[in-house]
Amino acid sequence: MQDIKAEIRLPSNKISDDIAFYTKVLGMRMDMIYPADNPQVAVFSGFGLRLRLEIGAKESAGTLRILTDRPDDFAGGIAGDARSLTAPNGTKIEIVDANPPVVLPNTHHSFVVRRLADQAPWVIGRAGMHYRDLIPDRLGGSIIASHIRIPDGGPVPDMVHFHKVGFQLIFCVKGWVDVLYEGQGDKIRLHAGDCFIQPPEIRHRVLYASPDIEVLEIGVPAEHITEIDHEMELPSPDLDPDHEWGGQRFVHHVAASATWSDFLLSGFQSRDTTIAKNTKNVAGVYVIKPGKGTPEWAQHDCDIHFSFVMAGSMTLEGEGRDPVRLDVGDAFVIPPQMKTRYTEASEDLELIEVSLPGVFETVTGN
Repeated sequence: MQDIKAEIRLPSNKISDDIAFYTKVLGMRMDMIYPADNPQVAVFSGFGLRLRLEIGAKESAGTLRILTDRPDDFAGGIAGDARSLTAPNGTKIEIVDANPPVVLPNTHHSFVVRRLADQAPWVIGRAGMHYRDLIPDRLGGSIIASHIRIPDGGPVPDMVHFHKVGFQLIFCVKGWVDVLYEGQGDKIRLHAGDCFIQPPEIRHRVLYASPDIEVLEIGVPAEHITEIDHEMELPSPDLDPDHEWGGQRFVHHVAASATWSDFLLSGFQSRDTTIAKNTKNVAGVYVIKPGKGTPEWAQHDCDIHFSFVMAGSMTLEGEGRDPVRLDVGDAFVIPPQMKTRYTEASEDLELIEVSLPGVFETVTGN
């Protein structure tokens, strides 16, 4: 096997000064230096990097980011509160937290209606998937909701990966998809009407999708990191259904075996996906359809209240707003304390409702 290495070249003004900094301050190892009588090149390795410093090199001094679980203690805390150093050759050294906590931005509440009929064509995103953005303003960065479809289906070019999120939902609207999850055994097929909750940092890999599959993907916050895990192999050899990731359990809700019960909104019933229970009320996810009784005005106390029309149609009435007719593929967000009412619902209406934290509705009756 060939011995192949890669290194990054940086400029140096004085090799002796750089040797002292990169070895004694940063703790890297010096692997090479030449010529002996007047060094012009020194090579250092550490932190998964190989750096080649050369006198007169034309490259920029650049920035070296060091990721550590204890950034305040790195190099004896020499970087101080700024967590920044500058090497003699001008390279900036940033000491950063290897696993920073997920930051949830403050929600910018707004009333949002996103109708499929009013939108521009779908946007082609990664791996040839088609995306619709259901909350364009992201409510200030607190949430992203995407309607995704894969027209041709087939094998999905995916790798084992995970997301650093506060909450993530995958709801199958049409078709089916096969996915592997850490600790959940062999592949799981998600059918139309089913959903997964992907707890923070659970490893998973998408395998295969049916033609014309459509899913709803919701992530909190809107911007979150996805990392590839090159070490873990899936499927997992052992089942671990009670494992928690960030205080949340994996959920596979199956529509075919779910039961319906009266919902908090008058005139509707729901099936509970058990996501509120398994996330310790981080989020509640319900599927709603018409039931007994007359729809009444209601308001909620959630930070985020998002709904998507999966089947049928209805009219959304909101205080101070014109009524709007909603059909399959439409979505809406209702801000806290705003009075709304769902009327003229078709018999086949089904809404996906996502609330953070778990749902709390107050019927006002007027």
